[in-house]
Amino acid sequence: MSYFTYNGRSSADFGLHIEKKDVFSAPEYDAEFISIPGRSGDIINPNRRFANIKVTYTVFLARKNIAALAAVLRNIKGWLYSEPDRYHEITDSYDAEYFRYGVISGNLDIEEQLNKVGSFTVTFNCKPYKYSFAGQETVSADASELTITNPTAFESRPYIKLYGSGAVVIMIQPQGRGMMISDLDEYIEIDSELMNCFKGTVLKNDTVKGAEFPVLKPGVCTINCTGDVTRIEVIPRWCCL
Repeated sequence: MSYFTYNGRSSADFGLHIEKKDVFSAPEYDAEFISIPGRSGDIINPNRRFANIKVTYTVFLARKNIAALAAVLRNIKGWLYSEPDRYHEITDSYDAEYFRYGVISGNLDIEEQLNKVGSFTVTFNCKPYKYSFAGQETVSADASELTITNPTAFESRPYIKLYGSGAVVIMIQPQGRGMMISDLDEYIEIDSELMNCFKGTVLKNDTVKGAEFPVLKPGVCTINCTGDVTRIEVIPRWCCL
């Protein structure tokens, strides 16, 4: 039986099993096309991002009697609509090596759909990328330099934790993207996806200068630090469309 997990629980816990999974097209690249009089072809003004996509599961629910069905439906709605204002991790048995971040999308008319066709659909509004579980593992070095290989065709936005003290410059090669940390106090966490620097619960953006947050391009990347850095930890967050 096929299943999906959402917000820490499996559809199988509720007797839901997948009949079909639909991913409605690849995510759209967000760009503005500008026409200039007298010039053939539009100018592309990229926003350097992909839009969200919709992922829909068609599921069926075994029905013993009306009373049992009503109780299960209440539990299903409570599960799917819990914390609808943030993304949750979504996995399924179709693609066991990857997961997505998504949130329930639209109305869920379970009773009406069940009465008509014996199954219903659950649609999630998902971030454009899917992430590999392998890319969630920490890679580290007790040194000021760490080399890591991005096995995908897409750049990733990693979480980086540096240990050390004083003024530090972090550089990602070969792309040459770097940041300067004016006062590294024991450690600093750099989250390129959230675009924030912090130490625990304390923001450290005011101690960091740099045009852009670090990314890991496809292929071999080297994180090199100048200054007193004793350890580098990276969660690379490998992803693909």
